[in-house]
Amino acid sequence: MSRPLKKVGERSVGITIFAFAYLFFLYAPMLVLPLFSFADQTIFRFPIEKFSTKWYEEIVERPEMLRALWNSLQVGLVASLSATLLGLLAAKAITRYAMPGKTLALGLISLPLFIPEVLLGLALLIILNVVGIPLSLMTIAAGHVMLCTPFAMAVLVARMDGFDKSLEEASLDLGESGWMTFWRVTFPLIAPAVVSSLLLTFIVSFDEFLLAFFLQGNEMTLPLYIWGQLRFPSNFPPVLALGTCILVASCALVVFAEWLRQVGTPGDKPQVGV
Repeated sequence: MSRPLKKVGERSVGITIFAFAYLFFLYAPMLVLPLFSFADQTIFRFPIEKFSTKWYEEIVERPEMLRALWNSLQVGLVASLSATLLGLLAAKAITRYAMPGKTLALGLISLPLFIPEVLLGLALLIILNVVGIPLSLMTIAAGHVMLCTPFAMAVLVARMDGFDKSLEEASLDLGESGWMTFWRVTFPLIAPAVVSSLLLTFIVSFDEFLLAFFLQGNEMTLPLYIWGQLRFPSNFPPVLALGTCILVASCALVVFAEWLRQVGTPGDKPQVGV
């Protein structure tokens, strides 16, 4: 019996080593961003001669950068709220009602995830020009809603499929209306997934570049501003400092959103005793 157990243990160690090596390969290059954000130089090269926090102090001295950041925050807020609302309605329809063409509808909602963003942005730009809608931050937000809704729906469908539907049936049997059943029974149970969806879709919208590139008007979002600063090396160090702040905040939000998504799931049970 000890022989197979040893093999299983060796396999687990091998998988763990492979997982950490894979994660290091994916995310180690991002560590260069915060490293050079503390470098007291405008030409980024090794070795770093001196470290400084002056680039972080210079962030507040660049109003155009802060304006782009504010634009991204506005677009992300509108996109996350709209996508989560649409995703919630779609998730309720898919999980609670037997309707014809459910699989087709699910596929169409998820289609923006599989279409190259270059083609999606070009198609939206052509449609907006034909209809005569001027490009602005709202057109960027509309494009981001299309992109973020499948993410929101995926999170909310998983949550709504994960709790006992008899709780809703009991509420209806006791005389509550469909709306009050949703508000007093369903929503409290899926609230962690709703917040997780808001955070996830906000991050997706905040970091998105290609759709914003095609749909921008006179105002630009932060990814577009960073792209424009690549032509001016002397202006780029404060961008690295701001990017480091955003990287840390994004990682924290992703971890928090994933933790929140799992709160209250059937597998999340307290441990009693040893």
